[in-house]
Amino acid sequence: MSASPLMGWDDIAAVAPDGLAVLDCVGRFVRLNPAAAALLRADTEGDLIGAPSPFTLVEGAAECRAGLLEVRSDEQVAHWKPARGPRREFAYRARSLPADPKFTVVSFRDVTDEWHRQRRIAAIARTSIALASEGSLGSTLDAVAQQIVQADGLAGVQILTLDSTGRELRLMGSAGLRHWDAFLDRLLECRDRGARLCMLDTLKERKPIVVPHRWAQILGDPAWEPLHAYLGELNWDSFVSVPLMARGRPEGVLNAYFAPGQEIGSRTLEFLAAMAEQAALAVDYATLLQREREGARRNERQRLARDLHDSIVQQVFSIGMQANAVGVLGARDKTVPAEAVRAFADEVGALSRTVLADLRAMVHELRPASSLRLGLEDAVTTLVKSTENRTGLSIRLECGHQVDTVEPELAEDMYRIVGEAIHNVVKHAEATTVTIRLAVHDHTLTAAIRDDGRGITESGGRRAAQENEDGEAATAGGHHGYGLRTMRERTERWGGTMRIRSGARSGTTVRVVIPLPVRVPESPPGSEGSGSIPSAVPLRDTENPARSGS
Repeated sequence: MSASPLMGWDDIAAVAPDGLAVLDCVGRFVRLNPAAAALLRADTEGDLIGAPSPFTLVEGAAECRAGLLEVRSDEQVAHWKPARGPRREFAYRARSLPADPKFTVVSFRDVTDEWHRQRRIAAIARTSIALASEGSLGSTLDAVAQQIVQADGLAGVQILTLDSTGRELRLMGSAGLRHWDAFLDRLLECRDRGARLCMLDTLKERKPIVVPHRWAQILGDPAWEPLHAYLGELNWDSFVSVPLMARGRPEGVLNAYFAPGQEIGSRTLEFLAAMAEQAALAVDYATLLQREREGARRNERQRLARDLHDSIVQQVFSIGMQANAVGVLGARDKTVPAEAVRAFADEVGALSRTVLADLRAMVHELRPASSLRLGLEDAVTTLVKSTENRTGLSIRLECGHQVDTVEPELAEDMYRIVGEAIHNVVKHAEATTVTIRLAVHDHTLTAAIRDDGRGITESGGRRAAQENEDGEAATAGGHHGYGLRTMRERTERWGGTMRIRSGARSGTTVRVVIPLPVRVPESPPGSEGSGSIPSAVPLRDTENPARSGS
């Protein structure tokens, strides 16, 4: 006896938990079950009949093995933007009807939240991998910001770090926002005009601060006018600032700009806190590594300088004394031609003075700290003069009046960058003149070193290097490439950029741009918090968070 069905297939489709839809040959909805209408945010099945579906009319998808940090399956993925509510992601399978192949049956389910969580987990894992790679702090924090934007679809992310004193902020990582050297300077201008910066509140309170619909508030506030055009390039609405905490102290802030319609729930804040923790680890590791490297370099410079001064410099000085003695003997002894002795003495004396000057220049380059105490301009001026005396190269130096206000640590790195650029010119460019410009403008330290030489060449050759898409000269191997890499690392340490323009007939120009940090004045005595918040900046209104700044 054959078994009879308990109910019809229409009844089964009506209670199926997954969405079921029938599509015609061009992908339009012909029929849907109630679950499908609900997933597509439609009131009734009839609202979607005849409408184009988001599904591709391909049966199945090539089955592939998902990587550890990848979200893949044998299902296909479709994106659906309903008339109301945020965009949804559907995992689906499609099969043609055997009885009538021009129709396709699709079963689908909503995987928006599930895959969102998986992308967040993958972002955290990829960030951990980035922390273990050999990259600069700037590139690492850029990678962290990019992972956040990709995982949550945010409009943009910025990561700012505090210096060792806890009083200066630097923009070290970003994604989604155009790089703009004057951003911090304009931010300070907004603060001076009365704008509220809630990231300062974040540093003080050491907890995330959420500001709903912040872009509308900023757009309507004249104090934010210097940043209206820049922030208006983003399609964003709300704002979140999360502290970067390491060893119990704030290392900076992570600022997240949310696209319109994005909700900021507890899971979102949990994800941002996890990524901020990764960024804080990167900052803490870079700080410890930099201290170790600086200590090793300082000890090595002092040792080499001491050895040079105690041995070679004294020996060369002795040669000069001997040359003077020979000159005296030549003047007294009638059997020795006096002019010949004097000529010999003058030649040896001149040679010894030249060598002595070179060695002193080497000592100066190894230990610039003492001259840097007088200012960056004096240190570079001394370097320029010693290079001109040693090589005959004509060097023109132009310094702005605020150059000497740069903090000593940054000044030493800029001194090293300029010194390496001059070294490259002497060793490789075959130039006759060099122009060096140092200036502080719009809260930014800039340096430009331009020569009239043959341009950056391939290793061992004389062909001018081609410029890549970023306008940077491509080089190959050797000390020349190593020197450029060192210059770039010193620049990126401060969140700056380095660009190189080079041609066979136009020489080479190296331009370095380093945004100066935002100084955060201390709180007045007796105030709460870490002492990193300026008394002139109003704090967040705890009863009305929407009024706090970004």
